[in-house]
Order: sequence, then C-alpha cells, then structure tokens
Amino acid sequence: MKNLFISLAIVLFSFLETNAQVEYKIVTSVESIVPSGLGRSRMISANEEKNYKDFTSTQTKEDRSRNKSKRDEIRVKDFDETKLLNFYNLSGIRFQNIAANDALMTSKINTMAKEGWELAFVTSAVESEAGKDDGKGIFITRYIFKRNKQ
Repeated sequence: MKNLFISLAIVLFSFLETNAQVEYKIVTSVESIVPSGLGRSRMISANEEKNYKDFTSTQTKEDRSRNKSKRDEIRVKDFDETKLLNFYNLSGIRFQNIAANDALMTSKINTMAKEGWELAFVTSAVESEAGKDDGKGIFITRYIFKRNKQ
C-alpha cells in the first residue's frame, strides 16, 4: 500500500510544471512637488507590451554602429493614466491631496491583487533641481507587481 501511494505521488508530481512562468507589470506614480500646484501628477500603467530587444543594439570594438531605433516605435499609445493631485497648492503643502493620492493608489493595488498580481517591489525617488529659485521637482514611485502567467 505504501509503495502504491509513493508511485501515485510520483506520477501526479510528474505532471506539475516545476518552473512556473512569472510575468511582471510596473505601475508608476509621478507626483508633482512644484510650488503653487502648477505641476501635473499622474499614475501610469502600460496596457501594451514592448520587447526591449527590438530597440537594443550591442556595441563592440568591431561594430560601433549606433542604435537606429525610431522614438515613435518605442512609444506606448495604449496606457491607463489616472489623475493624481499635486502635493502643493497656492497655500503650500496640501495633506488632503496626499491622502487622496494614497486612496487612489491603494485602490489600484487592491484591484491588481484581486487580478492575481502580487506587489513584489516598490522603489521611489525625488528629482529636484534644488538650485536658486528651484521651481521644479517630482516624486516618482514604481510599483513592481508579479504573478504566475495564466
């Protein structure tokens, strides 16, 4: 009986795929940190796929030809753009706007979780010139999701 169970288990496990295929998706939020609320803030998610190899060239000692990819071929025209509120308005930093952005991003994350996506990594950065009379800046966050291919 024990040998039958072991044999049956081996047969069943042989049908399982041992290395599951994983796919990734990136959602990016760009939040303006421009004073007076003059910037634009958005959450972006591409709906079409691109193969990086189509736009990549390899430079060697023998072949130094430049990458001749056309920018319009690289651009993605099918994407979701969710409007977010800017961190600042005319009276200064607006905490209510930050809470509103958090609610929208939470909604996106929860929706993706229901679709089988798992939040794998989060990375963020701030870009600001920070020179005299600096009036430019963004806070960017990339949410990297993964799931088993379906």
